[in-house]
Amino acid sequence: MLKSGPVWAVGAMSGTSLDGVDAALLLTDGRAIQEFGRHAYRPFTGAERAVLHAALGRWPGEAGVAEAAEVVETAHAELLAGFPEAQMVGFHGQTLAHDPQGIQGPPRTHQTGDGAVLAEVLGRPVVWDFRTMDVELGGQGAPLVPYFHFACAKWAGLTQPVAFLNLGGVGNVTWVDPRQPGPEAPGAVLAFDTGPANAPVNDLMRARLGLDRDEGGALALSGLVDAGVLEAFLAHLFFLRMPPKSLDRNDFHDLLSAVSSLGNADAAATLTACAAAAVARGAEHFPVPPAAVYVAGGGRLNEALMVELARRLSCPVAPVEDLGLNGDMLEAQAFAFLAVRVARGLPTSGPATTGVAAQVGGGRISRPA
Repeated sequence: MLKSGPVWAVGAMSGTSLDGVDAALLLTDGRAIQEFGRHAYRPFTGAERAVLHAALGRWPGEAGVAEAAEVVETAHAELLAGFPEAQMVGFHGQTLAHDPQGIQGPPRTHQTGDGAVLAEVLGRPVVWDFRTMDVELGGQGAPLVPYFHFACAKWAGLTQPVAFLNLGGVGNVTWVDPRQPGPEAPGAVLAFDTGPANAPVNDLMRARLGLDRDEGGALALSGLVDAGVLEAFLAHLFFLRMPPKSLDRNDFHDLLSAVSSLGNADAAATLTACAAAAVARGAEHFPVPPAAVYVAGGGRLNEALMVELARRLSCPVAPVEDLGLNGDMLEAQAFAFLAVRVARGLPTSGPATTGVAAQVGGGRISRPA
């Protein structure tokens, strides 16, 4: 039984960039942030990344999924065992496929990794499968971090609308009005996926140069943007849809083909510009212009991407560290926050975050036997 008041929870996140697992402690009652705790990171090995990459786009029971689940469970168990003080665990799992529109069949989403297995290994309750219920009720199932972003804005003492932009493999943004009493209030948040972020550039670097990423955006900074590729990218039907909306990592799989005739530097510059232009297009949907855009995720460390964002957005762009937050651990902290919300029966998504018809408390809790 979860005690009343704030509790220490540990959240874990392995994102679409396939780099590894983040874990972070958070003291929270599911409504407000009381304290940020320590954190850790466990990178995937090259062999593990290859297994995960091979399973992208696949659904339960398909080839390679069981092997990917084993990689995810093993990596999380190793990392989370180092947080014995946490009363509960928020486990997102590794997203392999996401089809809330039902293009390939019934609407569904697939995050591999079994929270019940982790509960037995760790000997603590594990909250997991956060997205399924939202999708089953007609929502996008993503993004799930907006209610945490609202809590972050309150924690930071902000008094004007701002936007939190996460740039992982896919980009997502939350417009927040911290003047509202809570994230469920009308007009408090608006959230959606912006488009591909780091994933296309990472895939380019891996395919052409055998590297995991364009470190610091150095290659992109030395290249020129192909205006034709960028224009064709922005003509994608995704950008015509009203938010909330979400993406699968492979929804823009043709981007690498679009830059196939470009040199390495120009290809990196063009894909980086596409990520920034997608954010700028998304910003057109904000209810009012934000006072600033605060960036989390690996993209904030890419100078070329940050320069492009600053050029395309009409407000200051800064890393979330300017608010005293940790841009590497924000999503892991978010799933610690969401785990406590699930345990307390509080909603984790709603009409303005995933497009679901009503406030939804997603997630299920597995307890050790």
